[in-house]
Amino acid sequence: MTDITQLDRMRLDKWLWVARFFKTRPLASAAVNGGRVRLNGQRCKPGRMIETGNLLTIQKGSLIWEVAVRSLPKQRRPARETHLYYTETTESQVRRQAQIAQLQTEREAYMPSEHKPDKRNRRLIHAFQRAAYHHAAA
Repeated sequence: MTDITQLDRMRLDKWLWVARFFKTRPLASAAVNGGRVRLNGQRCKPGRMIETGNLLTIQKGSLIWEVAVRSLPKQRRPARETHLYYTETTESQVRRQAQIAQLQTEREAYMPSEHKPDKRNRRLIHAFQRAAYHHAAA
């Protein structure tokens, strides 16, 4: 492993990008602004300075990570080094692995139809959807 220069504090959106939770900093900022990232249980802004020891809750899609910040690297490093930047709680790991297993079984159970619906069936589907929408709106 190479020598990684550490910082004392770092912007939250930059750390999320460096730790490779998000592909770009704008995506990380949008997640923080959208409330999908919490710092020590509180909503915050992307420019909030974080330190080692802070607890983050990160939601991406249906998956949730609960991590403790271990280090604040000066620059983005290869993906194989990201495990050095945080420690995930065991409860988070177990919950996330269970969610991933459930998603895989749902994908395996999915049976696509052998053909597209024809014109008559599409009309029936649209009529059913309109009726359900109007029923729900009433």
